[in-house]
Amino acid sequence: MRGSRRVQRSSPISRSTVASNNRPDRETREARQRLRAYQARQKVHQHRVTRRRRDNIIASIVVVAVAVIAVGAQLAYFNGGPGTPVAKPSASATPTPTPTAAAGENSGDVPPVSVAEDRSWTGSMKLNDVTLDFTLDGAAAPQGVASTVSLIESGFYDGVTCHRLTTGEGFEVLQCGDPDGTGAGGPGYSYGPIENAPADGVYPAGTIAMARQGGNAYSMGSQFFIVYGDTTIPADAAGGYTVIGTVTGGLDELNSQITSKGVEGGASDGKPAVPVTMSDLTVE
Repeated sequence: MRGSRRVQRSSPISRSTVASNNRPDRETREARQRLRAYQARQKVHQHRVTRRRRDNIIASIVVVAVAVIAVGAQLAYFNGGPGTPVAKPSASATPTPTPTAAAGENSGDVPPVSVAEDRSWTGSMKLNDVTLDFTLDGAAAPQGVASTVSLIESGFYDGVTCHRLTTGEGFEVLQCGDPDGTGAGGPGYSYGPIENAPADGVYPAGTIAMARQGGNAYSMGSQFFIVYGDTTIPADAAGGYTVIGTVTGGLDELNSQITSKGVEGGASDGKPAVPVTMSDLTVE
C-alpha cells in the first residue's frame, strides 16, 4: 500500500506582511529626515535673527556716532574765535593775526574799559542791504563794549565780511568781524575776561556776543556773532560767551535775505551762501 507522503510547507508570508514590517523603519527614517530638516531651518533662522540683531546694533551705533561727531564738530568749530582758522581760505596778502594771550592776560593795545562809560549805547549797521538796529550794554559787559565801540568809531568794521553761518537746529548764528574773512583774523589785540554770559548757555534770538577761542577767556578781539534763532551753546573750561548787546530791529529781514539762503554747498556750518559785507556802522 502506497503510503501517503505529507509535505510540510511553510506558511507563506504575504507582501502585506513585509510592507507592514518595513513601515516602522521607513517612518522612522522619514521622521529623522524631517527633524534634521527642521533643525537646519531653525539654525538658518536663528543665524538670520542674530545677524539682523547685530546689523541693527551696528547701525544704531553708527547713527549715534555720526550725530555725536556732527554736534562735537559744530561746537568745536564754533569755539574757534580769533586765532583759530574757521575755513580753508585763500592766502591773504597782508594777514593780521590776533596775538594769542596767555591765560588771564590781555594782549596788545586793548581799549580801556572807561570807553564803555558804564551805559547803554544805540547803533545800527548794514549787512548787504539789511539794516540792523542794536543796543550795547556797557554796564553789563564794559570791556567787550569798550572794544566794540572803539572799533566801530574807528571804521574798522566797514567792508569786513560775515564769514560763517550755522543753520543747525538750536544752533543758529551768523559770525562777523574778521578783517581777513578766514575766521583767524582780528584787530591786533585780544582781551578778556568773559562778561555777561548766560548761566544756562541759552542765547536768545537777537543776542550779539563775542567769539573766542575754545578754553581761552582772553582771546576775544573783533569777531562777534549775531544769534538769529534761539541757540544753546554749552560753556567750556573758560565759561560762556560775552553778550555785549541785542538786535532791536531788522532780524526778520536778516533771516529772509541772508540766513534762510543757507550755507555754501548745502552744509550746516560754513560760509554763507549769500556773501555778507558790513557797512555803515554807527553807535552813540
